Amino acid sequence: MMKRIAMAASLVLALAACQSEGVSTSSTKHLAPIPSATMALMASKGMSQNDPILMRSYKKESEIEIWKRGRDGKYALLKTYPMCRWSGQLGPKIREGDRQAPEGFYTVTPAAMNPNSQLYLSFNLGYPNAYDRAHGRTGSHLMVHGSCSSRGCFAMTDEAISEVYALAREAFASGQRGFQFQSYPFRMTAENLAKHRLDPNIAFWKNLKEGSDYFEVAKEEPQISVANRQYAFGGDASVMAAVAQKRQKDEQEVAELVAKGVPPIRLVYDDGGQHQTFRQALAGNTSTDGGSLAVDVSARNRLGDVSRPEALAAGPQEIILAANGKPKQEPSSALAYASQRSAVGQTRASESVRQAASAPAAAAGPEPATQAAGGEGRSVLGRMLAFFGG
Repeated sequence: MMKRIAMAASLVLALAACQSEGVSTSSTKHLAPIPSATMALMASKGMSQNDPILMRSYKKESEIEIWKRGRDGKYALLKTYPMCRWSGQLGPKIREGDRQAPEGFYTVTPAAMNPNSQLYLSFNLGYPNAYDRAHGRTGSHLMVHGSCSSRGCFAMTDEAISEVYALAREAFASGQRGFQFQSYPFRMTAENLAKHRLDPNIAFWKNLKEGSDYFEVAKEEPQISVANRQYAFGGDASVMAAVAQKRQKDEQEVAELVAKGVPPIRLVYDDGGQHQTFRQALAGNTSTDGGSLAVDVSARNRLGDVSRPEALAAGPQEIILAANGKPKQEPSSALAYASQRSAVGQTRASESVRQAASAPAAAAGPEPATQAAGGEGRSVLGRMLAFFGG
């Protein structure tokens, strides 16, 4: 009984995760210095704590990068942080309550920093931006924060968000007015683009790749605007020419991978994911109660509240697609977090996968908004049927 009460309390906290922005019990945690090891790393790379920052996130890989601008005006990678939790599916956020973490280009200002967050520390991404508004998308309180709980946010550990917060704080104190946050479904490699080529979001993702390519070529923030409901990127003419060459090279590589037989896939999550280091930390620290997974006290002490651990244990499922975008064969569970699954959860997930794979499917549409996956309360089966027109 006590375990069920604890689980219920944890669920309430998880559902309110990205909106729990009240006053914290600590009034000085936002003033914590940048750790000495990170200061040493910056020094070794010719960086200063006063230099501007830029952040990039990747759902599939569950990682967040911090980049620093050096004396030459170019950004260089400082550090990569594992993401403890993100929710929803690969793809943009469509509407309030869909549990989707946003994808796109956002600007974080000093006013978006919350030193009094109940989730240790947090900052608001500024969703919806101009692109989101052009598509009529809704949502609020989309953040990067501590703990390991998400309903549309990017969650880091308290230790990690403390460090990231300090890096942003020092950059702002030195005159940076806002830093760019680039949010992607996955790293924009030819292999990922080849695998996801039949996803309904592929046109949107290729649009994001234009901005990603600019940054990777120039190591400078792209100039971003919205035209005809699409992101538009500008900059130096010579850089734009180099970006065009990169795009052509990448498209050729994608074509070669397709010719070699790389199959199109779709990843279906029960509700988001987390970095493998946290999967390993949770393995052996969960128990079954009524068919759901409960996180034990030692894991909560390390990670904070973990939202929907049973959803993490159920996926993702890799579905091989035919040329028409329909499932070609039974989804693979090779990516499932087998060490975390309960026997009940495994049986339920397998049955959902079999039913979804045999369900009739509609051809993928061009507009990402037509498949707002990740709605609250949806089962694996429900999400799969939504993806394939069921």
